[in-house]
Amino acid sequence: MKKLMTMTRQFRDDENGAAMVEYSILVGIIAGAAILAILAIGGWVTGRFGGLCDTLNGKAGGTCVKGTGAGT
Repeated sequence: MKKLMTMTRQFRDDENGAAMVEYSILVGIIAGAAILAILAIGGWVTGRFGGLCDTLNGKAGGTCVKGTGAGT
């Protein structure tokens, strides 16, 4: 019986599982923030290249396809 009580106290006082859950949540938050930052930067770059394509379209004898960014 004493051994069972000792094991129960050790299990109760063990904080490894709680720390792992906290780190997992932290990694998830960081990953979500990184994905949002990448998407935001990608949208900004796409907008900038689209504006550049509109500005340069038809100048110097070439054309620019805004959707693909390809030019001739």
